[in-house]
Amino acid sequence: MSIIQRNHVQQLLPAHADAPVLVYGHGFGCSQEMWSKLTPAFAPHYRQVLFDYVGSGRSDASAFDAGRYRLLEGYVQDLLEVCDALQLSGDITFVGHSVSCSIGILAAIERPSLFSRLVLLGPSPCFLSDPPAYEGGFRRSDLDSLLELMAHNYLGWTQHFAPLVSGAEAGQPVTAQLSDSFCSTDPLMARLFAEATFSSDIRAALPHCPVPSLILHHRRDALVPPAVADYLHTHLKASTLEILDVSGHCAHMSHPELVAVAMLRYLQGSHHLVLP
Repeated sequence: MSIIQRNHVQQLLPAHADAPVLVYGHGFGCSQEMWSKLTPAFAPHYRQVLFDYVGSGRSDASAFDAGRYRLLEGYVQDLLEVCDALQLSGDITFVGHSVSCSIGILAAIERPSLFSRLVLLGPSPCFLSDPPAYEGGFRRSDLDSLLELMAHNYLGWTQHFAPLVSGAEAGQPVTAQLSDSFCSTDPLMARLFAEATFSSDIRAALPHCPVPSLILHHRRDALVPPAVADYLHTHLKASTLEILDVSGHCAHMSHPELVAVAMLRYLQGSHHLVLP
């Protein structure tokens, strides 16, 4: 089985072959379909690469290995293997949502020559609070309850979690799309990805990120409090922080035009950024 098939890799190609590359990484419980409202803004001038992590979307579920995908490093390898399969090198911008921001940071540290910049939408290096030094938004008991609900009442978890992530009521388009995505994911694979997502802590890795980044924080985000954005901005070298005046955790789905404008403004000026 090829990596292209395993991760259901899709490309949106512009007219000119030497266009800069955007590689998109989706969040937990999601798939590459969540980028569909954002990609048209970049279609004329960028080569866009979309894929699903194994266990998500339309990836090959037979390739799922619990040992590999119990930790974020398994998803980091998915990203790197997709880039290698497409023979990508050099001037790549990785666009990550939620946990994919951490995955992108770890991938850039492992392969510093592969990526030139990161766009981090709704990032959190650690969802667990570590008082008094760090406010991640969740207590351990919160996450334990979330995982327990996933294990024993997956549909109930979906109905609870989708509105929390979308920042909108049940029945609203973004909430419905998230709920459908959660429901279409194998519960065991989803639980392992959830454990990898919400139990990870990459704070110590942040100063080692070798490339500049754009941090896009949602102003009213139930999963990521404002203090997390400030923490990232402080600890990521050559980072740019922009606050999107939106509710929820998925601005690329709810307000794609705001994300596109922020990204284009950053990408058009990012060649001036130099790491200290």
